[in-house]
Formats: sequence, structure tokens, C-alpha cells
Amino acid sequence: MDINTLKEYLKLHIISLEQDLEDISNEMNKLDPESKDCKDLDFEYNYISGQSIATRHILSVAEGMIE
Repeated sequence: MDINTLKEYLKLHIISLEQDLEDISNEMNKLDPESKDCKDLDFEYNYISGQSIATRHILSVAEGMIE
């Protein structure tokens, strides 16, 4: 895989993570904030958010390699 292919993959992965975050947020809004289900979703939201931040960082490093 060349660097440009990797960059495109990372961009698609970020879109997928953002969609997952939106879906989780919508589910959380339907629940009682004190419920176990909502707290579980909050944990998942934070986990996926961290993945998004890390992926964005890797993409920024990859983009810096090209310039």
C-alpha cells in the first residue's frame, strides 16, 4: 500500500467513526442518562472518539510526509 492509498483509507475510516459517534449519540439521547445502557454507550462513545482523534493524528503525520 502506498502512502496515498493509506491516506484515503484513513479519511474513509474517520468518516465511518464520525457516523458511529452520531449513531451512538442519537441512541444516548433516547435513554435515561442514569441508566446502565446510557453509561455503556457513553463509554463506547468516548472509546470511538479516541480512535477518531488518533486516526486524525496519523493522517496529519502521513500528510506531512508528502509535502
